[in-house]
Amino acid sequence: MKIERRRTRSAEVYTASLNDIMFFLLLFFLIISTMITPAAIRVALPNSKTSNEVALKKNINLIITADRHYFIDKKEITFEQIEPELSAILATKKEGEEVNVLLQADRSLNLQDVVDVIDIANQLKIKMVLFTQKEK
Repeated sequence: MKIERRRTRSAEVYTASLNDIMFFLLLFFLIISTMITPAAIRVALPNSKTSNEVALKKNINLIITADRHYFIDKKEITFEQIEPELSAILATKKEGEEVNVLLQADRSLNLQDVVDVIDIANQLKIKMVLFTQKEK
């Protein structure tokens, strides 16, 4: 007696809707990533052969852009406001706590602009570190 075997079924996964899901996920991440980036202030740092990595723990970031806009911790200020702002920040620091100002000055700035800011830090007796980037 000959017994016929039934057709074997093959399992399939319907993947046509996965394309739509992947497209929407990609679109979502692209939109979110563009919203995050504009908060950064772009500064072209000067190059240095002996540049070291600096830990960014409880430091004051002072940024000078190429068009001489000043920022303290991402807050835009004028040159005249640098000393009062730094003094106010120093007043809130604990006794014995070391205060460092991380200076990020654009490489196209005049040297006098940078020295004027360093003089303010020297008057307030604050340690200032000038940021550079390692040569490629």
